[in-house]
Amino acid sequence: MIRHCMDFWLTIKLALGFEFQRSISLIFSQMDIDTSRRNKKPRLLLESERERLEEFIDSIHYSARYSDDQFEYRHVQLPKNMLKKIPADYFDSSKGTLKLLWEDEWRALGITQSLGWEHYEVHEPEPHILLFK
Repeated sequence: MIRHCMDFWLTIKLALGFEFQRSISLIFSQMDIDTSRRNKKPRLLLESERERLEEFIDSIHYSARYSDDQFEYRHVQLPKNMLKKIPADYFDSSKGTLKLLWEDEWRALGITQSLGWEHYEVHEPEPHILLFK
């Protein structure tokens, strides 16, 4: 099922092309997301890597949504053991946490949310908690 979702999102992005990329750049600038903390481009999982993560997908916890005057937020809690199965190039070696993930990357990990969510931070004391807005 994850593979079908990834194929769907990739098809949409390819169809939208340059305009999509320009829109995403504008969104990032408005959301103050530090894109230097991401891979330069989405690093998709290999089939073997995806299979190692499937056992954890049903244990991913999604918080309720909360908001301030500007954004709506939520956090996603990955099972701690799942971090050991995620490929090393998804991690920021200087911090020991996940990098900020592109939508293609967090969806490949099995995180499912509606459109529009951006991974903007990792809770460093608990690196299995990803913050979205």
